[in-house]
Amino acid sequence: MTDTLQVVRTALTGISGVPVTPYHPDGSIDTGKLTTLIQGLAAARVQNLMAAGNTGEFFTLTMEEIREVHRVTIHAADRKTLVSAAVGRSLTEAKSLARDAIAEGADAIMGHHPMDPFAGPSYQARYFLDLADAVTVPLIAYVRSDSFSVDDFRALALHGNIAGIKFASTNLMLLADVIRSTRDAPAIWVCGLAEGWAPAFYALGARGFTSGLVNVFPERSHAIHRALETGDYAAARTLIDGIAGFEALRTKYNNGANVTVVKEALGMLGTDVGPVRVPGVTALTKDERSLLRSIVDRVDTETRAA
Repeated sequence: MTDTLQVVRTALTGISGVPVTPYHPDGSIDTGKLTTLIQGLAAARVQNLMAAGNTGEFFTLTMEEIREVHRVTIHAADRKTLVSAAVGRSLTEAKSLARDAIAEGADAIMGHHPMDPFAGPSYQARYFLDLADAVTVPLIAYVRSDSFSVDDFRALALHGNIAGIKFASTNLMLLADVIRSTRDAPAIWVCGLAEGWAPAFYALGARGFTSGLVNVFPERSHAIHRALETGDYAAARTLIDGIAGFEALRTKYNNGANVTVVKEALGMLGTDVGPVRVPGVTALTKDERSLLRSIVDRVDTETRAA
């Protein structure tokens, strides 16, 4: 397991891309388009693919649909890149999804943050610890709250089967505290807030970042990652400035347009992957789409010229 943990930790220091889930016009999953998307991301050398993550609309998929996304992603990636199967909901369901994904060949499991509105923070941390105990491949804990104590985070970082923590809070003071308090732990702290937040996370000691942009422009994500890995923050900021409008659109409607922007951008580049399921924003407005079109055209031109 030690060698496997190191493989996953190395991948986490790269880009953790979260693929969208394409749909047929009738709303069912388009496995053909998902296969093509995953093969493209693998060919683009994205280091880690988080199958059925939030950009993949995890919480609108049925349990069997999640299994289908896992299965298609694992087989389409064909061992060319690491696949982390995202699981969640009740602990029982998460363990069941994880078992099936591991049987299909998942390299790691990514535990979604437990979303129960009446959850106690330390018990949310326990959810990850119990899941890590149950799975036979490394676990990535996806923490979307700053309510965990430093001790909670330390328990996650020191667990023998937790490869890393995907930290998705803007509370940078907390991040600084937990990284400082876990210097003796091998777990990787990953920026869970995509490219725009990655420079600040790197400055505090995190490595790698998650990305929805990678579905559309993997070259830009790689360029940002290279700049951060070499400590060239000025270059990273310039590259991020170029996609700032894209990321800003994703935050609209209390992040309800997060996946919508990615899917519509793919459509503008010739790959119709269907709409976002309710309760996500199903479509951008005319003005939003016009703004997105200008960003996509500019970045596409820059990418082709590079």
